[in-house]
Amino acid sequence: MADPSAAAEFRDRLTFDSAAGAILDQTRRYLLIRPDSLMGIFARLPAAARQEALAAMEDAVFEHGSDSARAYRASGAGDARALVALIERTAPQLGWGRWSFTFEPGRLVLTVSNSPFAQGYGAASEPVCHAIKGMLRAVAAMVFEAPADACEPACAACGANECRFEARPVTGTAPAP
Repeated sequence: MADPSAAAEFRDRLTFDSAAGAILDQTRRYLLIRPDSLMGIFARLPAAARQEALAAMEDAVFEHGSDSARAYRASGAGDARALVALIERTAPQLGWGRWSFTFEPGRLVLTVSNSPFAQGYGAASEPVCHAIKGMLRAVAAMVFEAPADACEPACAACGANECRFEARPVTGTAPAP
């Protein structure tokens, strides 16, 4: 298996196709958008609609983030520790803050410093980093080889110094394919 540290850095794999107006990592398209513009959408919604929209964003990031995580694993990050190490290096290149994973019995813990989602949203009474939760669910499903659930017990938008996430395998589920 290839050494994941030998894999090209994310930013080096990007193709900036100015003629088409696209930024690509192979077939996966990326978009640069200010966090305050993105999170401002959610801040302007009524509370019930906000939670529904944030949950939808989490699910969409889980779906498409799973594709990215599979591509990272295929690039040489085959085992769980190599995969999370590659994601720790890639997240800041995407502008998603500084990520640090910790393996604990039965759970995967993620600490994020400088979350663009918390920063872009501003002060909140509930955690707002649902996009990171979605990506964590995707990564945790690969780590646990089973569907996983995630929560954000601490969010910088709610006054914490950093955002903290925890993922656990969903009980009573078969291993993920």
